[in-house]
Amino acid sequence: MKERCPEIITLPSGIRIVFLKSNSAVGHIAFYFKGGSRSEPMEKMGLAHYLEHCIFKGTKNHGPMWILSRLDEVGGELNAFTAKEEICVHATFLQKYTKRTFELISDLVMNSIFPLEEIEKEKEVIIDEINSYKDSPVDRLMDDFDALLFAGSTLGAPILGTKKTVREFKQADLLDFMHSNFSADNLVISYVGNESKHQLVHLANRFLSELPPKANNVQFEAPVKAPPFQLRKKESNHQSHAILGAYAPSFRDDDRLMMTLLINYLGGPAMNARLNLVIREKYGLAYHVEANYTVLEDSGYWAILLSAEQKNMDQSIELAKKELFKLSSQGLSKAQLQKLKVQFLGQLSISSESNNARCMANGKTLLVYDRIDTLSETFDKIQAVTLEEINAVATKYFTPENVCELVYDKK
Repeated sequence: MKERCPEIITLPSGIRIVFLKSNSAVGHIAFYFKGGSRSEPMEKMGLAHYLEHCIFKGTKNHGPMWILSRLDEVGGELNAFTAKEEICVHATFLQKYTKRTFELISDLVMNSIFPLEEIEKEKEVIIDEINSYKDSPVDRLMDDFDALLFAGSTLGAPILGTKKTVREFKQADLLDFMHSNFSADNLVISYVGNESKHQLVHLANRFLSELPPKANNVQFEAPVKAPPFQLRKKESNHQSHAILGAYAPSFRDDDRLMMTLLINYLGGPAMNARLNLVIREKYGLAYHVEANYTVLEDSGYWAILLSAEQKNMDQSIELAKKELFKLSSQGLSKAQLQKLKVQFLGQLSISSESNNARCMANGKTLLVYDRIDTLSETFDKIQAVTLEEINAVATKYFTPENVCELVYDKK
């Protein structure tokens, strides 16, 4: 089967579009703006996330009820999210509503006026969201880990902000952040659907012509690395929870691909992930075992998350550390690396069948790298990884003395 390859188009305005043709009756579009929670001042933590909520509250052209119904009434879905380094507004819709969708999102990111009554109400919604995190020890654990690992940096601040900062936000803060970040040179539009490339370019030129040309608030300050730490707190009500982790390669680091493979081996989505086999299947110590890799423009970290009964937590942590030590000191065998490549290539192939996943991945990739590898190119890079390369990365990043540890014990 011929591979579907995305095409990158740069408009005279500076807007970048990644276009992928699909014969599906369903289309997907995502507007990615560089500049999430990292680009807000520390004293205004949570502002990017607040903006993401408030762009739905009214524009120069339409009120909030019209905005919320515009796609939903024809069966579509409109949503948004805020991350450390980007804000994304995205939608899924029937192809015949492509123009309607493009016009709607363009209106939100260009013409939001943030009516006072509406944005004050939304503060209570976000404070409720913050409270929901307090009911989720794993979410709190991850936020606390970020704060320790990136102390003093906006990377360590919670994306939701705090109740205090949220309550203090003003309409002017939202307008300033939008005008500073939502610009043509800072925007990537990812589209997967059956519309023509010519029509998509026409829509962008028509509906985004008044988008400011230049962003002025997206220079990220490099974080200062904290020394390794080991902390325990009594913070959980039923289970105990732990996170083990350390710094990892950034987006622009050559070690990134090897780290991705290693994390997939340790605790990826497959049931045969190493930590799952040892901690859950062999010893039955924990239900929740996973490993993940958060990759950023100039930094990153890997983490192992464990949830278990209090009596099983210490043993679970020791087993995880044992696997880390084994990787850092012995590395993978040739046979293990080959199996890992086959598994990861299969996972990539299956995920590429999801048009929505392709849309989101293409947008994020173009935003970061200003290019997109085809699946064939990605497969070639994975196949080219050598045993020496991947084991050197394991030694570099999984050495026990570099591992940080935060544990929430049962109260």
